[in-house]
Amino acid sequence: MSRRIQIIVVALAVGFTLSACGSEKGSSGADAGTTVTESPKDTKGTKGTKGNSMDMQEAAERADGMLDAVLKKIDPEVQWAHGPTTKGSCDVTRRRTVMTIVSADRRVTFLDQVEKFWRTSDYRIKAKNDDAVFPAVYAVTKDGFGISVSVRAKGQVFLEADTPCVKESKVADSASKPNGPDYQGVYPLPSPNVRSDYWSAGTS
Repeated sequence: MSRRIQIIVVALAVGFTLSACGSEKGSSGADAGTTVTESPKDTKGTKGTKGNSMDMQEAAERADGMLDAVLKKIDPEVQWAHGPTTKGSCDVTRRRTVMTIVSADRRVTFLDQVEKFWRTSDYRIKAKNDDAVFPAVYAVTKDGFGISVSVRAKGQVFLEADTPCVKESKVADSASKPNGPDYQGVYPLPSPNVRSDYWSAGTS
């Protein structure tokens, strides 16, 4: 009887040891399958990321570059001026106003050129307004910058670039030079007043 009790005790002890080893392996295996969170330096430009290493000035410069790039792709060239820069709690909006008269007959063509460039630049088209009078296209980049082109009152075309949430900092005026009068200190800007043989076709 005593011999049987000893065998049972030994068996139970071995079982507990094996169980403990299995638990350790299970814990180690769980670590291997866990998704690793990106470090702050890897999330630069990600919308809403508090660890974003870009500040408002850097983000504004990136927005300027996006606006410069699309305006350079408009063919034939249009004249533009800076719109006001606005700052939110953690984001910046840069604006450009087209001073060339774009006739109702040419508005769709203008927006098509913009949309085509954004698609080839790997921007995602978020929304479109196909209104015949006030069409618009809205896009977003992979790093969380928003950009849009829209036709508003008197057929004037506006472009805006919005930054994601970034670190707070001072924001300087845009270094991009308009290809016409800069209208510094003038707001609101005048209605479109530059004629183009192509873009203004059909207007009196």
